[in-house]
Amino acid sequence: MSDPKSVVTLLHGAGGAYMHNLIKEYFLQLYDGFGEVGLDALDDAAVINGVVFTTDSYTVRPIFFKGGDIGRLAVSGTVNDIAMMGGDPIALSLAIVMEEGFPKSDLAKIVESIKKTAEEAGVHIVTGDTKVMEKNALDKIVINTSGIGVASEELKHNFNVLRKSRTVKHEWLVPMNIRDGDKIIVSGTIGDHAIAILSSREGVGFESNIQSDVAPLNKMMKTILEVGGVADAKDPTRGGLADLLNDWAEKSGLGIYIRESEIPVKEEVSSAIEFLGLDLLELGNEGKAVLAVSPEMARDILETLRSTPWGKDANIIGEVRKDTEGVILETVIGGKRLVTRPTGDPVPRIC
Repeated sequence: MSDPKSVVTLLHGAGGAYMHNLIKEYFLQLYDGFGEVGLDALDDAAVINGVVFTTDSYTVRPIFFKGGDIGRLAVSGTVNDIAMMGGDPIALSLAIVMEEGFPKSDLAKIVESIKKTAEEAGVHIVTGDTKVMEKNALDKIVINTSGIGVASEELKHNFNVLRKSRTVKHEWLVPMNIRDGDKIIVSGTIGDHAIAILSSREGVGFESNIQSDVAPLNKMMKTILEVGGVADAKDPTRGGLADLLNDWAEKSGLGIYIRESEIPVKEEVSSAIEFLGLDLLELGNEGKAVLAVSPEMARDILETLRSTPWGKDANIIGEVRKDTEGVILETVIGGKRLVTRPTGDPVPRIC
């Protein structure tokens, strides 16, 4: 039997510390200094000559779940990766790998979902590829989408506002723009997608009415950039809030303090994670954004978020602190605990 330390495991595909270390150990050697935001940034996307570029592959199980499917997930995920950099998404590629015998009726549903989600986001599918593998050579279907976007006038305005509180060296939404005192805002309830996936899987042993939050967020992002004052943004997908906030703390060199009582969560999600013994902070999301914003603009941004369909449950959950190391959670009973990167995702293959 192979030594577990010498092979890639399923947990590596789930985000958190395993994936972070795997990328650093093997893939960072590919970085050659290219790009305004390059491979070394390990961010949602790269920026090359003013063009935002990203790619992602989707292996979600099941491929149809409460509130969405693999097609909606693929478009939304790639659109959001561009939007979280401050880019305006324009066009996507679409590559599909299917196993032999995959039902054409399912393919038709997925393609229709891709079409509708692209129209919702205002992006175009412009190129792609299709492959078929032998029966049982993969689990039904894998989708890869890549996307490009450009800087918008809203992004330029955002940084004009942000410059009132700091020197800005990076004209994209990256962790290096974060400063002491910045407020941390989450755009809505956490954990919906992961619990929806779990409740859609056979044999999990519980039922839930929770729907996945999967959605393209580029229009929401453009709305808050019109307000201005956003230093960084990221969607808490694999690894959830725990992985995202640790990433920000590591890259900014600052601590982050959050309050459990301020984190929005649906009652059904709370009940499910208590039943399953999961950590809310480690659950993946596909239709939420986390923002680091200047304290002067935090209330204006929060009010604007709450006026949109995607941010009605938004809340300020904490702030950046130079006198704090890592990520600290103040619990509902008043205690404090250190939040670390998850060692793996408790719900693998959610995206």
